[in-house]
Formats: sequence, structure tokens, C-alpha cells
Amino acid sequence: MKDSKRNKLFVLMDVFSVIVACLPSVILNSIYQPYHRGVYCDDQSIKYPLKPDTITLGLMAAVTISCTVIIISSGEAYLVYNKKLQSNSAFNHYVAALYKALGTFLFGAAVSQSLTDLAKFTIGRPRPNFFSVCAPKVCKGYVSEINCTGNFNDVTESRLSFYSGHSSFGMYCMLFLALYVQARLRAKWARLLRPTIQFFLVAFAVYVGYTRVSDYKHHWSDVLVGLLQGAVVAILTVHYVSDFFKCRAITHCSSPETVESDMLERKPSLRVGEVEQNNHYGYRGTV
Repeated sequence: MKDSKRNKLFVLMDVFSVIVACLPSVILNSIYQPYHRGVYCDDQSIKYPLKPDTITLGLMAAVTISCTVIIISSGEAYLVYNKKLQSNSAFNHYVAALYKALGTFLFGAAVSQSLTDLAKFTIGRPRPNFFSVCAPKVCKGYVSEINCTGNFNDVTESRLSFYSGHSSFGMYCMLFLALYVQARLRAKWARLLRPTIQFFLVAFAVYVGYTRVSDYKHHWSDVLVGLLQGAVVAILTVHYVSDFFKCRAITHCSSPETVESDMLERKPSLRVGEVEQNNHYGYRGTV
């Protein structure tokens, strides 16, 4: 009974932590307005035309959610079925393992998004298509407060260029999954399958960043910082929050190639010193 109450307390603490990590993003997007940075009316870097998104927010969410659910659910099921992953919980082992993996992913995602929104709302950098969205009637020289005639919500969104949320969130999700695959898919038959999956995951995140520049939604520096931030949060989350790389047994912690090489090293062999001191006729040589 005590263990059951303790487990429930742990679950509540996990849920509370994820909610707290989400709070900065929720508060900023629902209450605050981005910093209104002054602009130079002849700044060509923010006079690009308005274009539709190549990778829409809905498409990106569909890809990242689908990849996360498929990879993590199948990976945990494979390990639990083959008894390579066990849980101390009295509940279903698969559900417990899935809860820990997805919980870690959601916590990191909340942290990544909150950090992104903090930068966006604090810095308020205009997007490359700012003037197309703002559509000011008159603009000369430097103006600290520009008179925009465009849609208010669109103008607000056009002040959130630094840094790219698509890039940071996409890189976080895909690199997290790539590291998950590295930790979980240790079978010998997956020697080339593992890096192939990782390549396409990371390539999608990088491609999303490229499209944000070509669609004139972000400056190249916005995308670069977004990719770096997402990568850093993913690495820190996997290595310091999750237990993906925790050693449980030699078959899990070491790849089949490593285990095989360790076994070869343990076999008795002729020492180098003995080889050097004896010639091929069996006589002891002189130094």
C-alpha cells in the first residue's frame, strides 16, 4: 500500500514538473506582447515578400508526433517483450516503460519551447517579411514605434523572429529520437539501420530550418541558434533526465560488436614479449 502511494506521488510530481516547465511559454503567449524593437525604414533584410509556409505547423506536428509515438512505443515494446527492459513498478512493465520515456520527452519539449518563447518575446526581432505584414502608411529613417496597418495578430507574430521555434522544436524532437534509437536499438542486425534512421530524423529537422529561411520567416541566424538550442536541450535531457543509457546488463549496455571483441580479448594469447624473444625456429633470441 505504501509503495502504491509513493508511486502515485512520483507520478504527480512528474506531471507537476512538466506543467511548470510549460508555464513560461503559456504565460508569454497568452498575456504578454513581444518587445517592440525600432526599425530602419530602409532595412532591406526585413522587406522580403510574404510567402506561405513550406512546412506548416500542422505538418510539423504530425511528423514529430507520429515519429515519436511510433519509435518510442515500438522500441519500448521490443525491449520489454525480449526482457531486456524491466521496471520496479508493480504496474504493467510496458506501460511503466512507455510512461517514463514519453514523460522525459514531454518534459524536454516543454523546456525547449519555453526557452524559445522567452527569447522571442524578450528580443522581439522583426521577421524578414516584417514590412509586408506591417504595411506602414509612412516610414522614413529610424522609427521606434512604427504605425502598422496590417492585421494586429499577424504583426505581433512578425516580431517573433529570434530565434526559430520550428527549428528548435524540430531539432529537439528529432535529435531526442536519434539518441533514443542509439541507446535502445543495439542489435547486431541494426548496425546500418540505426544510423540510417538517425540520418533521416536529423535531416528532417535541418530541412525545416532551411525552409524557414527560404520562406522569409526567419533570418539565417535565427535558424542556426534554434537548431543549436534544440540540440543542446535534447542532449541534456537524454543524458541527465532519462535513463536510456543506464547500464543494466552487458547485453544492453554494450553493442554485440563490443561484447564480441571483449570475449576475444579474454582468450589466452601469446604475449608480445614472448614473440619478440623467440624466433620462428623455437630458439631463444639474443637482445
